[in-house]
Amino acid sequence: YPSGNLAIIVTREGDQLTCTVQEDEPRSTRIRALFQSDGRSTCYYPNGDEWINMNIQGGQYLDQAGSRVRRWAWPNMSPGLHVPLKPIFISLNRHVGIRILAQDKIIISFLAMGRQAKFNMGIKVQVSGSTQLRAPAWLGEDELLLLAFRVRILQLFDRMRACINFPSSEQWSKMQPPAYLLTQAAKVLEHCAATEMSDELGSSIRALVKL
Repeated sequence: YPSGNLAIIVTREGDQLTCTVQEDEPRSTRIRALFQSDGRSTCYYPNGDEWINMNIQGGQYLDQAGSRVRRWAWPNMSPGLHVPLKPIFISLNRHVGIRILAQDKIIISFLAMGRQAKFNMGIKVQVSGSTQLRAPAWLGEDELLLLAFRVRILQLFDRMRACINFPSSEQWSKMQPPAYLLTQAAKVLEHCAATEMSDELGSSIRALVKL
């Protein structure tokens, strides 16, 4: 950002690429969006609530109360859900915008000081007529809640290690969470979005894994 704060970070863990968009804040690593090369992506409202969630089969758009506004399926991915995508554009802040045009056209745009950079984090998946993708494994409410608590505990342990290794709060408060924690948090949110549950439980789970 013009302020000097990191805006977009791309990391690699094995064959997995992760693109993270951070908020323009000097003492925070608040995540505004997370895009993964396996097709899973999540965008967040400024308060940390889930805004858009996507996976290899489709996606959904939520309002700030957590209610589903729109849901879609990528072509030939989910035979039981014939809802096409209508192009989506959202502004994470005054510098970063997201355009979702197709599964292989998910564009992150960064504009500052008269210059623009674009990242395409979409993927193209080819599925033969005799092959269908399996839906993500279903998890019950109790299992999801336990998984969310596990992610939260790992987050707290990571924060404790940062406090010990970097006593200055100005240093550890700026540190990026490990990629595996971002991935696990995104998995919990993905399962949460695909599971029918009460609004209260969904809000509790999202609050637990919020980074």
